[in-house]
Amino acid sequence: MTLRDLVQDDALALTRIYSGASVRHTTGRELTLDQAHEKVRAALTRAAEKPRGQWSWGILASDEMIGLIALRRRSPSMGSISYILREDTWANGYATEAVKHVVAFAYTTAGLSRLEAMHHPENPASGRVLTKTDFTRTGTIDRATDDAIAVPYKLYALPVRCLRTTGP
Repeated sequence: MTLRDLVQDDALALTRIYSGASVRHTTGRELTLDQAHEKVRAALTRAAEKPRGQWSWGILASDEMIGLIALRRRSPSMGSISYILREDTWANGYATEAVKHVVAFAYTTAGLSRLEAMHHPENPASGRVLTKTDFTRTGTIDRATDDAIAVPYKLYALPVRCLRTTGP
């Protein structure tokens, strides 16, 4: 598993990642090719910003993009991590490895001292990824769906200095 910056040619891979069961606990909608191109363009634009507020990397296995992981700066010292994998690659440790790399990057390069992440209550596998990477459950946070229904997402936090690995 490796991480790399996004490139414009990643749009088609993103449509495959944001499809099927992978989106069940995100927006619930598959990504169109036009939306994927826009997502890549936005990531490339954010990569040029100073100071940088967001990083997005493709998650690769065997030189194929199988997922996406992002780090967003929420304050000068705090950030959040989000990730999604193609459903045919679940349960192989890719998300755990990607989160470890991004946590190390957040501490060594982005200068963050705390990270947060959350997951849908019906996605316990994502919670296991977070606990394997030393995140601690801190509570819940309600997020409204498109139907204006509040869903209690499970919230996790990590003082970044807790993890000792190398960055992307």
